[in-house]
Amino acid sequence: MTARELDAAGIRDAALRAAYTRCRGLNARHGKTYFLATRLLPVDRRPAVHALYGFARWADDIVDDLGSTATPGERARALVALEAQLAAGLRHGRTTEPVIRALADTAGRYGIAHQHFADFLSSMRSDLTVGGYASYEELGRYMHGSAAVIGLQMLPVLGTVGPREEAAVHAAALGVAFQLTNFLRDVGEDLDRGRLYLPSELLAAYGVDRERFEWSRRTGTRDGRITDVLRAAAAHNRAVYRAALPGIAMLDPVSRPCIRTAFVLYSGILDAIEADGYAVLHRRAVVPRRRRAAVALDGLARAVAVRTVGRRRERPVAGTRFFTASRPRVAETASAVRTETV
Repeated sequence: MTARELDAAGIRDAALRAAYTRCRGLNARHGKTYFLATRLLPVDRRPAVHALYGFARWADDIVDDLGSTATPGERARALVALEAQLAAGLRHGRTTEPVIRALADTAGRYGIAHQHFADFLSSMRSDLTVGGYASYEELGRYMHGSAAVIGLQMLPVLGTVGPREEAAVHAAALGVAFQLTNFLRDVGEDLDRGRLYLPSELLAAYGVDRERFEWSRRTGTRDGRITDVLRAAAAHNRAVYRAALPGIAMLDPVSRPCIRTAFVLYSGILDAIEADGYAVLHRRAVVPRRRRAAVALDGLARAVAVRTVGRRRERPVAGTRFFTASRPRVAETASAVRTETV
């Protein structure tokens, strides 16, 4: 399957193919929802998504890996080294680091602004020293680099049916919506890292503070006021999803099933959190496997339908064949859906 993706994308160099394969492995291992949705893209666009996600995952692990014994100083130095490698890779295309090599190639192929990567690393650095935010406005400045730019990086790969700048605001909002969902789902784990991404002003509105959250996490005791905070955060998150939704129709039709599937699966985490009584301080909410499978298979059906219509609109020239490199393999993808949802 990896070879098929790389062949379709026209990636021939052996070292570059290995670099993209490394990124694909990071995506498959750490981002099951994203990886599953990516399988619905035309095969030639998947390596670029793997490269973008692989880089983001790698940088995030430097900052957030709870299994690492690295000190804050060591993590900071690792980020500085990563930033230097990235700058050299983007500027000259020469790097020995596979993830950077794939990312630089993707940025060049799709004309992705280098500033997006700099903004992302800036937010990653702030995670080493900032443990909370006073307001949604302040959190939003952090999330521009940590989330909005991910949507902006993806947009050239996905393609649009109109001016890209019109879709950009919705792409950025979807990146933010996904991360807000992560913040809510992972609020307990983030407290263990010394961070709380729920603004202090939101907590104060319901008469609680960070110490109360830490007490609840530590003791396993529920507090109705904390539940009210989490419910309000989920409502805010749903509003951001609504702002992002119009952007799906602005995408290249062949990309819409992928993003729609990611949209439904990720926003479905909020449903799971609600169904579990907002107990995210004590356990992680999970979308039921049957629901994940149903959404993914619906996305597959949509992807097949879009590409079938596209082929019907093509007109063969005498003596030639249809180009079939990006044609979906239904049985193969359906098998992946079943695997990724168990």
